[in-house]
Amino acid sequence: MPALHVPADSAEPGARVETAEGEFIRTPSGVLVPAVIDPFHRALHHIAPGSLITETSQTTGMSRREAISGKTVGAQGLWMGQTHVPASTNSGNHHHGASETAIYVVSGAPVFVFLEVDGDEPVERRIETGPGDYVFVPPWVPHREENPDPDCEAVVVIARTTQEAIVVNLEGLDWSEVDLAAKAGAGEGC
Repeated sequence: MPALHVPADSAEPGARVETAEGEFIRTPSGVLVPAVIDPFHRALHHIAPGSLITETSQTTGMSRREAISGKTVGAQGLWMGQTHVPASTNSGNHHHGASETAIYVVSGAPVFVFLEVDGDEPVERRIETGPGDYVFVPPWVPHREENPDPDCEAVVVIARTTQEAIVVNLEGLDWSEVDLAAKAGAGEGC
């Protein structure tokens, strides 16, 4: 339902108004918005590149930079940011708990490594990517990022289905260290 505009003199700002569509609050500009939407979530938020936060869960060999999250914009079900992997560097092995992760490759040629476990024997699988490619990482899947390029940093944009960057660092890629009973929101730094 679109927001309704109420003339400025018809109700005080903050006044609750009942309509056939439900309960609304009158904003100072005279717009009625659903009462369940708090003031922080009524506007778009702009995050400039220089504003990204590096104080987030990290894995060796890479740097995560947080842009959209509960901490930065009050997101309730989304985390988005960047990952940078320097030239000739591999990240540590890790997973992202119950969070689904979508990755968009901005620059470089990162390689995403995981164990294919559906065959007779586990096999290390490598997904080689380049700018414009997307990668989907299902919940709990142990993986690592590698940047084999000797000269260029690899940069990707990440979106997750949780408002925080869940990161659980692991020794290896096998599933023996994955604790599905762990609290879905728990993350560990390196």
